[in-house]
Amino acid sequence: MAKDQYRGRSGARRVRMSGRSALAAMAIALVAVQPLGAQTVGTAATEKAFDAQISSADQLAWLKEMASAPNHVGSPHDKANAEMELALFKQWGWDAHIETFKVLYPTPISTTLELLGPERVTLGGQEPQLGPDKLDGALPPYVAYQGDGDVTAPVVYVNYGMPDDYDALARRGISVKGKIVIARYGGGWRGLKPKLAQEHGAVGCLIYSDPGDDGYARGDVYPKGGARPEGGVQRGSVMDMTTYPGDPLTPGIGATDNAKRLTRAEAKTILKIPALPISYGDAVKILAGLEGPVATGRDRGGLPIPYHWGGSDAVKVHLAVKSDWSLKTLYDVIAVMKGSTRPDEWIVRGNHRDGWVFGADDPLSGQVALMSEAKALGALAKTGWRPDRTLVYASWDGEEPGLLGSTEWAETHADELQAKAVLYINTDDTSRGFLGAEGSHTLQHFVNSIARDVPDPQTGVSVYDRLRASIRAGAYSGSGRDAGSGALEAAKAGGDIPIGALGSGSDYSAFIAHLGIPSVNLGFGGEGAGGGSYHSAYDTYYHVTNFDDPGLVYGATLSKFVGRMVLRAAAAPRVPVRYSDMAATVARYVGEVKRLAADQREQDRALKDLGRDDVFKLTSNPVDPMAAPEDKGVTPLLDMLALEDASDHLTRASRAVDAAFDRAAPDKVARAMAMLKGVDQLLLDKDGLPGRPWYRNLIYAPGTLTGYGAKTLPGIREGIEQRRFDDAKAYVAKTAAALNRYADLLDAAVKLLKG
Repeated sequence: MAKDQYRGRSGARRVRMSGRSALAAMAIALVAVQPLGAQTVGTAATEKAFDAQISSADQLAWLKEMASAPNHVGSPHDKANAEMELALFKQWGWDAHIETFKVLYPTPISTTLELLGPERVTLGGQEPQLGPDKLDGALPPYVAYQGDGDVTAPVVYVNYGMPDDYDALARRGISVKGKIVIARYGGGWRGLKPKLAQEHGAVGCLIYSDPGDDGYARGDVYPKGGARPEGGVQRGSVMDMTTYPGDPLTPGIGATDNAKRLTRAEAKTILKIPALPISYGDAVKILAGLEGPVATGRDRGGLPIPYHWGGSDAVKVHLAVKSDWSLKTLYDVIAVMKGSTRPDEWIVRGNHRDGWVFGADDPLSGQVALMSEAKALGALAKTGWRPDRTLVYASWDGEEPGLLGSTEWAETHADELQAKAVLYINTDDTSRGFLGAEGSHTLQHFVNSIARDVPDPQTGVSVYDRLRASIRAGAYSGSGRDAGSGALEAAKAGGDIPIGALGSGSDYSAFIAHLGIPSVNLGFGGEGAGGGSYHSAYDTYYHVTNFDDPGLVYGATLSKFVGRMVLRAAAAPRVPVRYSDMAATVARYVGEVKRLAADQREQDRALKDLGRDDVFKLTSNPVDPMAAPEDKGVTPLLDMLALEDASDHLTRASRAVDAAFDRAAPDKVARAMAMLKGVDQLLLDKDGLPGRPWYRNLIYAPGTLTGYGAKTLPGIREGIEQRRFDDAKAYVAKTAAALNRYADLLDAAVKLLKG
């Protein structure tokens, strides 16, 4: 397509790097293309030729160079990697450019953490040097978009710092008002920990990785093994991304040079209190001195000390954070291969490039897989092959702090994307093990069909067969996924394995949740040790190649998997979707929210009975006295008949349209697909979800209290869970109307196909 199309409605700037850095020179050295001979013909031959170009050796070379220096937003090496990729894409024959955005990004200037009394002990600071990788140039451990400040206060341990933990503290009469909380990672998304602490009146927040969840309880620690060492720190973003992702100052519009910006004080996604991530080596020094009742059971971690809730003056800490809150430039690399017969239908493929430090696993293990695909597709194009649909490959910048690069690009090009994008394919980090897939459920059969065709490099069976075996083994041991999804039944029968729902946490968010574009997120994992280096200075080339995916053999497998998805989606008469899979999934979600309301109502009634009988008073332990849970009333009966009827309509319409497509003539298929283009956008609500209008998808959204984790039928489900029953009632009607709009269009397509 013409490059001018990429300027979009807000006039985003594009940059062509002049000259060649050392990285660009390396790019030229890695672009040798093996001749393929005559034009490849047919899907099988094309995919075989594609596979021949996928090289783990290429990926290892790119990974070593790209992870050789820190890659945080605004770093010189992050920009140099963009320049390297631009050179590679052009050399491979893609029409490539760099598109820039200006975003608010708080780079830490100073971080202070001191344990006070009886002696002052300095904590925090950079991780110690371990393994062969040098930590030169790394920023100190920090969390992005916390609120700068300088506070001194007593400490309260809040377990995971989730809503249930604060309820338990309240029952004990422990308040965090005016205190600094210390929370362990896990139980929910990182950003909720300081947010909930702030809402409960805390003045600061510390977050640490407890070895019971992420350290020596999981395996040998780095550098002997891959688990998190005593001094390892998990960085991350605490931006309130459940309100909206992307640049905090430009919600809903691209952060271009001429964009109208909020002030920092007006931005709803920036927290008010200072926060820092710390190691468990530092955490134990704070926790060891806390007083008060002992935390037991699920409330304690794996450190070899008693865990106390604290709150007294026995332990105080001094916490201070100061940041550079200036605008930083993002560099999104965008490469286009124009479609030969359907140029106005786009397959968009993305993976981010920035990391908290070196980012070898997260995200560069997935990024080098994307680069392998781009090289192989370029090699096919040199033989004369062309995709029918346009391919858009994107290397996103600024994902880690808040999905910045992908969100700003999607917001800038929103109108064009909603008119042309038929599929978004995302990857992030990847490791060795089993296929993981989440996405729009119309794509479930498509994902499974590819999984049956791609060999697993470790066992030789298909990726599908290995995943199927893992589900059955997990069910036997009790460690498998929830059978309520139908995964176990499908694995036993050899049917399609259900894919998961998309929440947030990677670059698909703007596409599915804001624009209504069918999306899928893919990767391998379960056997690597990347969790032990996650967001730390130890996420290095050495860690990846020794503990996560030695030889990058699964990186190559990911390229072959995604490459098949791109090739088939680009060439098929219609993008391979099956509407009945989506309808069956929605019907399951409807059953879930009905049971949720009924179960919550029963629990509410049980609490009233227990309160009348003084059950909690009579069973309170004098060593750890606890009051009764707060009586919040009884969940009302919610009329969900309209939702059930709409789900039934969708089920009937989807079955009919799938059957009609299977029997229809090619000309009618083409006309029906034109009619159904953008059908997923009918699942959007113009007003968005309650309190967060940026999220418009009524089927999938990140939970306000889960962060990354998906909430399905979110307007209804969270209305019930959070006892906003008027919202729940309103979104029963809104969601039913959206499902009926979707089903009506499927009905119209059936008439066309049968006409």
